[in-house]
Amino acid sequence: MTVLSEVLEANGRYADAFGDKGELALPPARGFAILTCMDARLDPAKFAGLSEGDAHVIRNAGGRASDDAIRSLVISYKLLGTREWFVIHHTDCGMEFFTDEVMRGLLASSLETAVLGEKGFYDVGEGPGSSEAKYIDWLTISDQAASVTEDVTRIKAHPLVPARIAVYGYIYDVKTGRLTEVPDATAAGRATA
Repeated sequence: MTVLSEVLEANGRYADAFGDKGELALPPARGFAILTCMDARLDPAKFAGLSEGDAHVIRNAGGRASDDAIRSLVISYKLLGTREWFVIHHTDCGMEFFTDEVMRGLLASSLETAVLGEKGFYDVGEGPGSSEAKYIDWLTISDQAASVTEDVTRIKAHPLVPARIAVYGYIYDVKTGRLTEVPDATAAGRATA
């Protein structure tokens, strides 16, 4: 069975039991949003106790406050009424295992999937690659707590984000499932009148 057929089969079962979920309101019922990593080990619905319709969940590599993530957060409050946001990074994040320079080099060499070894990622593919990677800020992470604080600070300083929105900073532990607050991030994200 291919991944496509597995997904479509699972969707059929889900749709058969969909019930009244089609009646959920557009704005998130609990009035908050989470910005977190796309890592498959993170399930925000489970670690934050969410049901469908409860909150917005914005995901990208590293859970970083990129321009696009901020765009989504601004839409979340301006059009759909969220009042509190969480920035949640996690332990053992793949974004800690390379730098912008490494990523640019890997992509310049080939477009094949790289391999992670003891000394970091290395290329096993053959070209051609592309130099286009040099135009992207890959938002890599060298210190989890510092990156959470940096992202919360960037969000709070954005001219389209009102001061009244609280932004909390946390790190999810992939070994225990626990969220740990990053006090400097939460302090930077305090709501003000």
